[in-house]
Amino acid sequence: MAKGKLIVLEGIDGSGKSAQYRRLCEKLKADGIAYHQIVFPRYDKDSSALLRAYLNGQYGSRPDDVNAYTASTFFAVDRFASYREDWGEVYHRGGLILSDRYTTSNAIHQGSKLPESELPGFFSWLYDLEYEKMALPQPDLVFYLDVDIVTSLARMKRRQEKTNTHADIHEKDVQYLERCLKTARMAAQFYGWESVSYLKDGKERDLEEKNEEIYRRILDKIKKGA
Repeated sequence: MAKGKLIVLEGIDGSGKSAQYRRLCEKLKADGIAYHQIVFPRYDKDSSALLRAYLNGQYGSRPDDVNAYTASTFFAVDRFASYREDWGEVYHRGGLILSDRYTTSNAIHQGSKLPESELPGFFSWLYDLEYEKMALPQPDLVFYLDVDIVTSLARMKRRQEKTNTHADIHEKDVQYLERCLKTARMAAQFYGWESVSYLKDGKERDLEEKNEEIYRRILDKIKKGA
C-alpha cells in the first residue's frame, strides 16, 4: 500500500499550537485538500487511562515522580491505539494526516526530566520504541512552535480562565516548563524539526503570518512528495 504523509504540529504548552492547528485545518478544507486530523492525547479514550492518571497526579504530584521512560509508554500506547483504530488505514491508502502532537511530545515533556547528557540516548530510545518496536509511522514534517516561557505561562493562564479548567501537573510546575523549553530546542535540532519562531525582532509575530509560513511548507511537501 502507498504511504501517506504525516505532518505534526508541536510546541510546549501555551505556544499557540491549537490556534495554528485549527487554521491549518481550515485552509486545507478551503483548498479542497483531503486530510485526516488527529489530536493527542485522546483523553476520551480507554487507551489514555494511564496518562490521564499520571497527569491528574495519581502517581505523584510532580512530573518527575514518574520517570521519562515509564511516562513515555503511557502516551505511546494511546498513539498505537489511535493508529490502529482511527487513521492507520487512511495513511496507508496514501492519505494526508495532520497531527496536533505526536511522539514529538514525549521527546519534549519526558526528555525534560533527564540530564542534558542523557538526552541523545533518550531521543534515540524513543525513536526506536515508537517507530521501530511499535511500528508507528514516522512524521514527514514536524513544525516546532518556538515560544518564550513568559508568553507560554501567560497564554496558559488565559486559556484556563477562558475554559474554566485547571492546570495539570505539567502546567503547574514552572521549572519543569522551563526545562521543557530547553529540551524542545535540543530535540528540534536532534531530529531536524522545522522551527517557527513566536517572536520577530523582539515582538510577537502575527498569527496569520506564522500560519501562512507553515501552510506554504505543507503544500510544498504535498506537491513534491518528499
